[in-house]
Amino acid sequence: MITTNKKVLLVEDDLNFGRILKDYLELNNYDVVLARNGVEGAEKFNKGDFDICLLDVMMPYKDGFTLAKEIRANDMNVPIIFLTAKSMKDDVVKGYQIGADDYLTKPFDSEVLLLKMKALFQRMEQNSFQLKNENHLFTIGAFNFNAKLRQLSLNNDKPIKLSPKEGSLLHLLILHKNDLMPRELALKKIWKDDTYFTSRSMDVYIAKIRKHLKGDPSIEIINVHGEGFRIVAP
Repeated sequence: MITTNKKVLLVEDDLNFGRILKDYLELNNYDVVLARNGVEGAEKFNKGDFDICLLDVMMPYKDGFTLAKEIRANDMNVPIIFLTAKSMKDDVVKGYQIGADDYLTKPFDSEVLLLKMKALFQRMEQNSFQLKNENHLFTIGAFNFNAKLRQLSLNNDKPIKLSPKEGSLLHLLILHKNDLMPRELALKKIWKDDTYFTSRSMDVYIAKIRKHLKGDPSIEIINVHGEGFRIVAP
């Protein structure tokens, strides 16, 4: 299996298993940094630039879930795969809620891990290609919006920088301009979850976007009850 020497952070407290997996990944053209526990894993992550993180869940000093939260606080995009001896549903759900991209229960076939890693990298490359090639400059009413930089400006005024969720939500609204933007679509695409709490969170962000756009009275964001939102602009 051919890779482009992606850099892997492997955090595993079972040193025998960790060394065997490290050697196997290196035979398949990955550069691997092995950490023995969550504390060491956090230190190595902060000092390096990794393409993917493979994290054991049950570790001394700092478990994999805690480490994943710290990684996600610094990098929202690096793929995370949990490696664990536990297959309880609650642990799997918790892992995905934290931001894991995949989950493998020990013992697992190393070839399956390679295939999962390859699939994650291919998906990221496709998303990156789409972002580079899609239109990211929009005009809505008197506003200009750069979806890539998340910058919103009124006429020629100094642009304001939107938060990641504000930027993604406004981008989605504009793509559905004068049409319905389904609530479920936004929740799954931006929040990766469709629950009561994420739905209320989206309502808060809609209110923030309305505030940002109040400089042009011709723009209106209409709440279509039970279905979603519609941004209306000339």
